[in-house]
Amino acid sequence: MYKKILSPFLFLFDPEKIHSFTFFLIKIVFKIPMIGFLIESIYKVQNPKLRRKIFGLTFENPIGMAAGFDKNATHISEFEKFGFGFIEIGTVTPQPQDGNPKKRLFRLKEDTAIINRLGFNNDGIVKIKRRLKKKYKVLIGGNIGKNKQTPNSEAKNDYLICFKELYNYVDYFVINVSSPNTPGLRELQSSEFLNDLFIDLNQFRLKEIIKKPILVKISPDLSRQKILEILKVIDNNNIDGIIATNTTIDFPDLKSKNKNETGGLSGAPLYDKSNEVISFISKRTNGKLPIIGVGGISTPEQAVRKIKAGAHLIQLYTGIIYEGPGLVKGINKELLNQKL
Repeated sequence: MYKKILSPFLFLFDPEKIHSFTFFLIKIVFKIPMIGFLIESIYKVQNPKLRRKIFGLTFENPIGMAAGFDKNATHISEFEKFGFGFIEIGTVTPQPQDGNPKKRLFRLKEDTAIINRLGFNNDGIVKIKRRLKKKYKVLIGGNIGKNKQTPNSEAKNDYLICFKELYNYVDYFVINVSSPNTPGLRELQSSEFLNDLFIDLNQFRLKEIIKKPILVKISPDLSRQKILEILKVIDNNNIDGIIATNTTIDFPDLKSKNKNETGGLSGAPLYDKSNEVISFISKRTNGKLPIIGVGGISTPEQAVRKIKAGAHLIQLYTGIIYEGPGLVKGINKELLNQKL
């Protein structure tokens, strides 16, 4: 029903406005008595064989919602009903910010892709922290970044603020230094910056009763040498995992009319590139470093291939937009069929 009826209608309108409208509609629909139970009965696949124990956490299934979809943590309870094993909120910055000027989100229908240059638009740490004080059934990741106006020389403070403020409210953290839509952010993928940041993050979490996992999200456009340098920093600082990958600015040949827009490209054109990075990391770490694989998954078979490439968990974003929420159920059923 989604692909035949809903998406053709939704795709007639501006993607960012439709995203906001859909979020509004979901809130309204879930106020109907028993609707949450009904959605859960349709979409959620519950089976102990789907559970994954990664970096000290138990995921009910390995399929997560990627950061950027519910960035302000407004719909965690609702999206959990659709069968996600974990939900990553953010990217969260210390101060609220509007992001880049609109129009900044573009569908590339012929390529099953999206270009975005949103620029970390979010409600800021105070409001988002308040929403996270509610108890949720699903594991929550906190994807954190720096404000646009914060110079790179002071960026570490932004990450530390978000880390400390959210520490008691999320289950794991993601250090986002790889979005192409905040000027200069990708420069923070340097060994020097990450090592300096990780030292301070570790000092803080060592004082806490619970050691929350820390992951770093990397760009698919990094050279293999640069990835090796980051892996060394990860190993030296006992960082718990890596997310591969963020969006790309290295565009392949695209067909859609919006192909010349600037921003980060996600969806089908990113799929092979992210898999190659995942495979490289997995081989270099002998499969021991937990990897969350994200990029271009739109079918259960593609999810399986990403896991076989070396991903321990996977995340969806663009695939949900093009395929609908039933994609989560389809992947979970395929994982059970293949005994993965």
